[in-house]
Amino acid sequence: MTPTPNHSQTAYIPHIFHVIPSFSHGGVPIRISYLMNYFGQKARHTLLSTDKNYACETRLNAQVNYVIPEIGDADKGNILQRIGQYRKILKQIKPDLLLTYNWGSTEWALANSIKPLCRHIHLESGFGPEESKNTIPRRNWFRRLALRNIEAIVVPSNTLMTICKSDWKIPDQKIHYIPNGVDCEKYASEPQKGLIPNFSAIEDNQENTIVIGTMTPLRPEKNLPRLITAFRNMLKSCQKKKSDLNFKLVIMGEGNERKKLENMISDYGLEDSIYLAGHIDNPACALGWLDIYAISSDTEQMPNSLNQAMAAGLPIVGLDVGDVKFMLHEKNKPFITPAGDDSAFSRAMGELATNMPLRKELAQINKAHVKENFDQQRMFDAYAGIWGLRR
Repeated sequence: MTPTPNHSQTAYIPHIFHVIPSFSHGGVPIRISYLMNYFGQKARHTLLSTDKNYACETRLNAQVNYVIPEIGDADKGNILQRIGQYRKILKQIKPDLLLTYNWGSTEWALANSIKPLCRHIHLESGFGPEESKNTIPRRNWFRRLALRNIEAIVVPSNTLMTICKSDWKIPDQKIHYIPNGVDCEKYASEPQKGLIPNFSAIEDNQENTIVIGTMTPLRPEKNLPRLITAFRNMLKSCQKKKSDLNFKLVIMGEGNERKKLENMISDYGLEDSIYLAGHIDNPACALGWLDIYAISSDTEQMPNSLNQAMAAGLPIVGLDVGDVKFMLHEKNKPFITPAGDDSAFSRAMGELATNMPLRKELAQINKAHVKENFDQQRMFDAYAGIWGLRR
């Protein structure tokens, strides 16, 4: 049951209303959960997921003071009717701060932009497959209208800073760059047995076995078919070279693409080499089973999973989208291949997979790099200022 705040005791505590397209397990909801947990009872929250998926609620600590509102049919009808209903809800809830997230919350942003009812900060973290290559002009115009009276917009990537200025015409002084942070100590944890389903044989005997993995929702823009095909092509290449190594691919995450991926793995005859592990509740204690972290997305901005993988001491192979290459140390950047060059992606994967000294070197470099540049305390301090909370 969702806890109900005692307003007589918490009236002085800032009230933050979050509107997010989905609170399912994914990068943005996980970051929100970290922030809510960190600030604890310094804020109280109303949390609205527009798709009614609250799976990430399991990540919230018991001391977090939040409610999930019942909005009835407010999201039905035409856009003018919806905007009117959203304004009524804002007047009823009376938050101190409205936080809207990504494209799916922009109608709520528009509702508050008409004679603003409260402080409003928008947070943009990335795009779906429909905007993987370019933003959509009609959405740009809508964002300009909906975000015209915001106090600020928060973005985690340099790419998004450019888009805010050029496509959405947001003034420089309103754009705040806050990189995603990671709990470096937590993600450096020793791996625990049994967290990855059907993986026990590899846990017990990792000699000569190289495990490549990723942790992501199974969604189209993550382009996991690219990763599976690159892995298959790497296997073929290593077989030609008569390598004595065994290779496994682990995909941690859940989503609508599962059946498609299962069929693809079966068609390739790789059921014994590729594991669709599903959602992992404690990824910090699962990443340590990997030797290489791979990212195959068509679109990213600043993926949390990359910071987590670096903190776990993993070398990274991927494609040059969003801030992926920017995030990494110079020595790891050669393994971030041009976007769309799937052959180069597969070759880079093979080079890392067959070079243990290089993997070990990059592991130590990445651990130090993420600690120096993306430790979570920097993120917490920056959001404390944005949210107006005591540090």
